[in-house]
Formats: sequence, C-alpha cells, structure tokens
Amino acid sequence: MGRESTSTPVPLGPATSARLQRQRRTDTKPELALRSELHCRGLRFRVHHRGLPGRPDIAFTKAKIAVFVDGCFWHRCSEHGTLPRNNRDWWEAKLDRNVSRDRAKDAALEDLGWYVMHVWEHERVIDAADRIEAQWRSRLSSLRIRRQT
Repeated sequence: MGRESTSTPVPLGPATSARLQRQRRTDTKPELALRSELHCRGLRFRVHHRGLPGRPDIAFTKAKIAVFVDGCFWHRCSEHGTLPRNNRDWWEAKLDRNVSRDRAKDAALEDLGWYVMHVWEHERVIDAADRIEAQWRSRLSSLRIRRQT
C-alpha cells in the first residue's frame, strides 16, 4: 500500500503542482546576480558547460574552476534547508539523492583536475564573488608559475 520513495508523490493541489513546475533550474536570480558581479570584475567564464560532469553553473575553463549556485531547499543547506510536512519521506529521499549526486559530480570534476566551489543562494553576492575571484587568481598564478619552470 505504501508509495515507493522514488515515485512521484501526489501533489497537495493544482496550485502547488504549478508552483513547483515553475521553479527555475538554471538562470536563477542568485545565479544571474553572481554572474553579473563576476563579469563586472572582468572575469570571463562559460555558463552551464555541457562538457563537464554536472554542467556547472559557472566554469572558468582556463583556471579549471567549476562553480555551482545551490538553492538552500534543494541542496539541504544546514542553515535554511527545510523538509516539507507533506510527503516528508519522499522529499527526504529526494533531497538526499540531490546531495549524493552533488558529491558524485564534485568527485568527477576533481578527478579531471577541476576545483569545485559551491555558493549558497543566501550568500551575499559580493562575498561569493570575492571568494571565487581569489581562487581564480590563485589558480591562474600557479598555472603561470608551472609554465615558467
């Protein structure tokens, strides 16, 4: 009689179903704000790079930095992540799979020599951009040093 955790739960109603279907998967407001800030700083990058595991939201191909902008709900932020009361078991399994998939894509990227960064949607854009830019500068300077030797 019980529903399997991988099957789709019955929505509470048409409004709930419609709201979830409207959720953006790419080009979210936090992602666009971060991309805009990085671009203003003169950093150039690829968006949703298809050739990489997990299709990073932002990819600095020369420095080999992959950036993912994670939503607090979908990726289980320890500060803001919540579990819905309805269909709780299904949502818990779903969100656990998301986190597990995040770890797998991070490992796959690291195996390819990429540095992986995650930015939470609640982070201040300036702080996240500072962190990314510092890593970008560090990786590029180490590339230059290796080439010179």
